[in-house]
Amino acid sequence: MKYTTIRAFATSALLAVSMLAQAQTWPGQTIKIIVPFTPGTGMDTIARTVSPKLSERLGQPVVVQNTPGASGNIGADNVAKATPDGYTLLMGANTMLMASQLYKNVPFNPVDDFSSVSMAAFGTLMLVANPKTGIKSMQDLIDQAKAKPGSVVYGSPGIGTPHHMAMELFKSKTQLFMLHVPYKGTAGYVTDLLAGELMVGFLPVHVAQGFVASGKLTALAVGGNARHPVAPSVATFQELGVKDVNVDMWYAFFAPNKTPAPVVNRLNTEIAAIMKLPEVRTVLSKAGLDAASSSTGELTTTVKQDYQRWGAVIKRNGITAE
Repeated sequence: MKYTTIRAFATSALLAVSMLAQAQTWPGQTIKIIVPFTPGTGMDTIARTVSPKLSERLGQPVVVQNTPGASGNIGADNVAKATPDGYTLLMGANTMLMASQLYKNVPFNPVDDFSSVSMAAFGTLMLVANPKTGIKSMQDLIDQAKAKPGSVVYGSPGIGTPHHMAMELFKSKTQLFMLHVPYKGTAGYVTDLLAGELMVGFLPVHVAQGFVASGKLTALAVGGNARHPVAPSVATFQELGVKDVNVDMWYAFFAPNKTPAPVVNRLNTEIAAIMKLPEVRTVLSKAGLDAASSSTGELTTTVKQDYQRWGAVIKRNGITAE
């Protein structure tokens, strides 16, 4: 028994020494960034904007691989199970924290199975109403929904999407009951929102503001902690008296858990520098994203807090995805 224990300890020690040696020579080969969604999404845009810059700084090829499926769970699981050597990274988002709790038997834990590298960008959501509803303010929406529970119909691109989860959080904070109509994608959802088939809903602020400016939609509130420069006249939920409804979407880089700290710290430093580049900020801005960065600790704290917050919303409302 003692021999087995000593042998196991020795094996672990050798593995630790091997990983340390690899960290000291890192990077020595191609680095892969797995995007758990299809090309053209926000995650994909960030990864493909950052990858050539990261390659220049590290002196090794950095490739992007799209691995979609199960609302991002398949790609995330691949990274969670990858060798923690710094050569496989995940382009993740807060949707990962939602999806991992919406599906049954998800084989990874987004809090425990990843090493936080750096925040990459934010995407702000705006709550809007169709002008046909006569809802001109958030208070109008609250009053109407409370007067006739179930009379207000809202939509989303699908169950578990940020648009859906944002409204569920808003409903829970205001104790409202509104009817949800989930769509199979963004196109049909936006079309019906503009046509008045849906009364209210969330849209990315860059998309929403164009419709607001043309009079096709009415802005009610933005979901961040502060007003957004694209729509500076639109108040936050906090300003309007509804607290703890920060529904900003965030995007971040992760590595498999137990990736050597020197590797994670080097990645953090390089990515933070890349996210500050004017050309990178311009590209992401055109995609409706605000470039950002963070320390590894700050990202870990955000992950833990958001996992619990969205988990509570999902459990309270009995939300599941097929």
